[in-house]
Parts: sequence; structure tokens; C-alpha cells
Amino acid sequence: MTLRDNSHSGESRGLIRTVLYDPTVRGWTFQALVLVVLFGLAAWLIHNTVVNMRAANIPFGFDFLHMRAGFDISQRPIPYTVDSTHADVFMVGLLNTLIVSALGIFFATIIGFTVGISRLSKNWLLAKVATIYVETLRNVPLLLQLLFWYKAVLSVLPGPRQGLMLPFSSNLSNRGLTMPRPVVGDGFGLVVAAVVLGIIASVIVARWAKARQAATGQPFAIFQASAALIIGFPLVVFFLAGSPLTFEIPELKGFNYQGGMVVKPELMAMLFGLSLYTATFIAETVRAGILAISYGQTEAASALGLRNGQTMRLVIVPQAMRIIIPPLTSQYLNLTKNSSLALAIGYPDLVAVFAGSTLNISGRAIEVIGITMTVYLIISLATAALMNWFNARVALVER
Repeated sequence: MTLRDNSHSGESRGLIRTVLYDPTVRGWTFQALVLVVLFGLAAWLIHNTVVNMRAANIPFGFDFLHMRAGFDISQRPIPYTVDSTHADVFMVGLLNTLIVSALGIFFATIIGFTVGISRLSKNWLLAKVATIYVETLRNVPLLLQLLFWYKAVLSVLPGPRQGLMLPFSSNLSNRGLTMPRPVVGDGFGLVVAAVVLGIIASVIVARWAKARQAATGQPFAIFQASAALIIGFPLVVFFLAGSPLTFEIPELKGFNYQGGMVVKPELMAMLFGLSLYTATFIAETVRAGILAISYGQTEAASALGLRNGQTMRLVIVPQAMRIIIPPLTSQYLNLTKNSSLALAIGYPDLVAVFAGSTLNISGRAIEVIGITMTVYLIISLATAALMNWFNARVALVER
């Protein structure tokens, strides 16, 4: 018995020593313990919530999604009426969130890169204007900027009759931006197919040109070729198909325009606020990425006879992108989440119509908030995954 007890105690001490001093075993052991604690905490929270809801006689479930909504939504990208269900409310809010986030990212990226490069310009006036823009807008809370654009700029515009007439039969008034509405006809699918084929062909040509230049040193006009494939080829198909795209021109009838398409003031205020605010942080990210590139790269490009614009476009920016992309991803995520401030100016995004109106009508707080949080999590993870893929594409490959 004594020998057996000693052997068991020796094995126990050996196991403890392995857990404490072996880095691999210790790491897995403590991670397992953390997971057990987290799962235990989650189980306790869920159990406590269920018990409290039963005690308060609060129902739980997602059957409310099939109930009649009973309220209207000002901006609806899909068919929607007051008789639609709360599931339709969710889809309208989700699409509005995706629309303002995608457009905001697009415009913020263009403005941010332009301003970031302008801050490094040798033109004194251009650099100072870019600096004033960045230092002013990034130090004013986004909510105040949204209210400024909506209340102090767009709401005080004149009515449609006295609105600002813009090119292409467009009108800007306190009702929004009225523009011609595109109407597609038969054969437009061929034009779309031509655009897709042009993009695929331009990618193939770009890869071929890159390999050719690496092998022979001879450059190829990739930009001109891509423009011909993506723009020129679809235009040829467009005219051959009989121009299957017309525009419905808005007409002033009474106190408002009829026909065409309208960009509501709420969406315009969201785009102005989100784009201009986020662009200030993107500009600083771009400026930092460019400054991180050795000045010897600029001198080498000048020695090869490249002009300043070519040096920035072909030498500096491609190298700086490896530094810019990771923090740029964070700004994209911030813009998407900041779109939830739309509630303050009445833009019907997911938070306003689903986590707001649907929650108040149905009373299903846990379900509605849980769905809303899950949606934002999925959007953020998808954005991060896409940017990580792009970052891997432009990363340096060591040999």
C-alpha cells in the first residue's frame, strides 16, 4: 500500500509540475479553465433571466416578427405599408443601415485620401485648408454635426418651388434632392453582363501586365485598357442593344415634384455627417502611412525621372497601403456603428425603426436588442474579414 500510495502521489506531483511548468500544457489548461468560467457565467445569466421573466410573466419568442407593424416608414428601399410585419420593418431598417454605411464608407475614403495627401502638399494654402478641416471636424462630436447638417443646413432650404435648380433636371429643397429616376428596359441585362465581363477582363489584363513588366521591364497602359474594358465595352453593348435605359424626369406639380427619385434630407444629413467626420480620421491615417515611407523612395523615384504625381501614385501610396489598411478597417467599423446615431435626426435605420418602434410596440426588449446586436456584429465581422483579405493581398511577401 505504501509503494502504491507513493507512486500515485509521485504521478500527481508530476502532473502538477507539467501543468505549471510546461508552457504548452499550461496554456491549454488555463484557456480551458477560462472557457469553463465564461460558459458557467453565461449559463447563470441565461438561467437568471429566464427565471425573472417567468416571475414577471414576460413572454419570450420571435412570433412578434409576423405581427402587423402598424406604422409607416419614410424611406423604404423595398415595398412596405402599415400592414407589413415587423420582419419587414427589420428588412427595411437593415437595408437603410447598409445603404448609409456603404455610401458613407465610399465617400469618406475618397475625401480622407484626398485630404490626407493634401496635408502633405507643398502648396501652403492647400495644406493649411486641409489641416483646418481635419482639426475642426474631428474635434466636434458627430451627433452635433448630424444635427447641424439636418437642422441648420437642409431644413432651412426653400420649398420645391423655390428650390435650387441643379444640372440634369435636379432640384435641391427642404424635401430633399430630386433627381431623374433611371428606368431599365429590355436588353439592359446584356449591359450588366458586359460590365461584369469587363471587370473580369481588366483583372486578367492587370495580372498579365504585372507579370510582363516583371519579366521584361516594359510597362503597360493598364489604366487605359481597364477603362476601355469597363466603360467602353459596356457602352458599345448599350448602343447595340438599343439604349435600354431611360430616365423619368421629375415634374413640379402643385407644391412638390412628381416622378423621378428623391434623396431624403435625413439620408443626406447622415452622409454629410458620417463621411466628413470619418474622413478626418482616415486623412490622418493616410498621412501617417505616407510619412512612414522612407524619403529615399521619393529620391529614387525622382532619380528615375518620375514626376511628383507619378511618385505618389506608383511608389509611395502602394507601399503606404500596407500601413494604412489596418487602422482604416477600424474607421470603417466605427462609421458603420456610428450610423446608429440616425435616430437623432429621424433617419429610419435598424436602430430607429426596429430597436425603437418595434421594441416599443411589441415589448420584446431582449429579442429585439439581441437581433440588433447580432446584426451589427455580423456586419462588423464581415467588414473586418474583407479588409483582412485585402490587407493580405497587398502585404509584402518575403522570400
